[in-house]
Amino acid sequence: MADERPKGKCPICSEPTDAHYRPFCSRRCADIDLHRWLSGGYAIAGRDDDDDMASNEAAPKSEAERPDDDFRSSD
Repeated sequence: MADERPKGKCPICSEPTDAHYRPFCSRRCADIDLHRWLSGGYAIAGRDDDDDMASNEAAPKSEAERPDDDFRSSD
């Protein structure tokens, strides 16, 4: 029987995949993909932590975060 599974395309070069290197077509494309992962080529865009910290420092504190001024007992 012939292999009835559909052949995929390599995500790097779009050539048909090789079962030995699946989902890639060759070791070269697998190594290119690994390099992209290790060098940060694949990253999810987001906010910088510094930007988030700056906005938190500038925001006024909520009631729960403010110190309690009524801690003294009246004489």
